[in-house]
Amino acid sequence: MAAAPILSWEGLGLIQGSGWLFRDLDLSIGANDRLALIGRNGAGKSTLLRLISGQTEADAGIRAVRPGTKIVTLEQDPFFTGYDTLMDFALHGDDAPPRYEVESIAGQLGIDMNRPADSASGGERRRAALARALASEPDLLLLDEPTNHLDLAAIEWLESWLQRYNGAFVVISHDRTFLTRLTKATLWIERGSIRRKDIGFGGYDAWTEQVYAEEARAADKLDAKLKIEAHWLERGVTARRKRNQGRLEKLWEMRAQRAAMLAPAGTAKLALASDDVKTKAVIVADKVCKSFGEGDQRRPIIKDFTLRITRGDRIGLVGSNGAGKTTLLKLLTGEMAPDTGSVTLANSLEAVNIDQQRSLMSPEKRVRDVLAEGGDWIDVRGVRKHIHGYLKDFMFDPGLVEARVGTLSGGERSRLLLAREFARFSNLLVLDEPTNDLDLETLDLLQEVISDYDGTVLIVSHDRDFLDRTVTVTLGLDGSGKVDIVAGGYADWQKQRQKRSFAPTPAKTAAAAPPPLPPRKAKLSYKDQRDYELLPERIEALDAAIARDEAALADPALYTSAPAKFAALTAAIDKARADKEAAELRWLELAELVEG
Repeated sequence: MAAAPILSWEGLGLIQGSGWLFRDLDLSIGANDRLALIGRNGAGKSTLLRLISGQTEADAGIRAVRPGTKIVTLEQDPFFTGYDTLMDFALHGDDAPPRYEVESIAGQLGIDMNRPADSASGGERRRAALARALASEPDLLLLDEPTNHLDLAAIEWLESWLQRYNGAFVVISHDRTFLTRLTKATLWIERGSIRRKDIGFGGYDAWTEQVYAEEARAADKLDAKLKIEAHWLERGVTARRKRNQGRLEKLWEMRAQRAAMLAPAGTAKLALASDDVKTKAVIVADKVCKSFGEGDQRRPIIKDFTLRITRGDRIGLVGSNGAGKTTLLKLLTGEMAPDTGSVTLANSLEAVNIDQQRSLMSPEKRVRDVLAEGGDWIDVRGVRKHIHGYLKDFMFDPGLVEARVGTLSGGERSRLLLAREFARFSNLLVLDEPTNDLDLETLDLLQEVISDYDGTVLIVSHDRDFLDRTVTVTLGLDGSGKVDIVAGGYADWQKQRQKRSFAPTPAKTAAAAPPPLPPRKAKLSYKDQRDYELLPERIEALDAAIARDEAALADPALYTSAPAKFAALTAAIDKARADKEAAELRWLELAELVEG
């Protein structure tokens, strides 16, 4: 017999504007549910979280919560006004968590809670909000875009915390990797209804393909022309996913070509045999160094960095906050001069820097004003298009042409900004965290637009899946000044780092003095020694198995044609990930013993 839910809604209804946003919906959340909440920008995802938490009162339905259940929400944009420090924010209200718990979480996240709240960065505020939410020991945790403004280290820490968490959570996120690793079931909001499927986000695409195919068959049988027309967005998504398979194949080819241009040590070859390739160079960095600070406090940010960026390259910059991504981006675009070395930019370079703050789009402007200066036609890189058709290209209802920017959701504003900037002529795109506030369908669209872009792209992002689907070269910064240059995406960079971590220690030279032995060195048992030697190979095999099974799951027809195989593959991936995590922890414990 199934356990009773900790929260349920029966007949949920909410009126928004002149109509129903939700009507007659049923919803149930179990004590250990790990739910991905998916839907387009404006579909009502954040509103549903507020309904679940009780912050928003429904217009219809019965909400039942198990007595004693503690519900905590991490909002997308927490309100910090009126608090002197981040700690003041974390400890406000009658439901504030214990101070020592906040300090413990904050220490693990690396955030100084004594920072003034009004001058704290977006990343610092997000960490402070996380410290408050996680320290509250909730039974049900509601997470609205939890990875926004977090660097990779913080995202991975949060994933680890949620994997150990004993309660239930519902998460809204554009981070596919985050959702795939953590969720076990999916809630899909679409056209005012909620569908639930007890599969993690890894099976979401296959599920939606099945739903759309069934609806299309039903529409054909009924000859419901209007219904088919209402599905133009969904059909566009399906078509894009199929086209993107071809784009991904092209991306693999581009990565293979780029790998051939990189030296084995990971530094770019400046001297290339082909004169034709030389003419394609748009940015050439040669032995670039950059440091900040004075005297003993001087810190190297970039050390001896060399790279030739050619036309058509998609370069991803990854690393923790403070590792030097922004500095490297400014060096590559000529905004900042290096201390030593040189950066040469092609004379013909025309850059467009996507403004993530949307500062140029006034709330009172109409969509028409932003795109076409009030007219009906827009010049898209030399091609004249009608504004209605161009809006469809970016997944807008053409009827929004007269809407004010201030009435759009955050994700819709980001999408409108992308539509405006991609229309401008350029041969270099600079995108700094472009995925924030975008829904999954818009991310698919952004990947498509970048893939078809004729110029060069520089992307700073913490979205691992987005980088894996988009970039040809990854520049990985670890904060020491060294920049890894890897042909491929984030996963390829991670593999290179793991290989370095598991690489055997080089043999000591004759001139090297042996380190002093500790007074009581414990000898590894036979089993420990075997585990220490064999686990790296085991971890690599598990990585390969996960990649193989994930590739099989990528087949959109698998869920319908072989549901048992789909379930078996999903279970195998979950088990392999758990085995890999256990193997990594075991190897690290043994490595500490060896080093000790």
